[in-house]
Amino acid sequence: MSNPPQTTNPDHWHHVAYDAQIVEGACLLVEVEGRSIGMFRYNGEIRAILNICPHEGAPLCMGEVRGTTLPSSPGRFMWGRENEVLRCPWHGWEFSLDNGQCLFNSTRIGLVPTEVRDDEEVYVYMRPRRRRPLESI
Repeated sequence: MSNPPQTTNPDHWHHVAYDAQIVEGACLLVEVEGRSIGMFRYNGEIRAILNICPHEGAPLCMGEVRGTTLPSSPGRFMWGRENEVLRCPWHGWEFSLDNGQCLFNSTRIGLVPTEVRDDEEVYVYMRPRRRRPLESI
């Protein structure tokens, strides 16, 4: 379970799934307030990720959950971190399901706070979108 935000309005918590629907190595796509969110299980915990890659806006959660190559000696390729990495389907950027960090630069993906209630109901915390003021003509 992710840590809920410090200030939590109960109206901003949305039931999105049941715990058993979210399995390791796969994504369950849900929609909350017009935003697409991918639900993942990482080391037994649930992660919610905004379905948009910060690089070029790809549907990130349509990518593969997999491992990645690890630092290795020249001419060798070691594989690791199985089911811990989400790979963008458009350009192959890799993000850690642990903390949302890109594996090769400082970019992060949007993680959404989650909460499991009564050991089965999964909720996400979504703040309302800010409305942009109309510009005067």
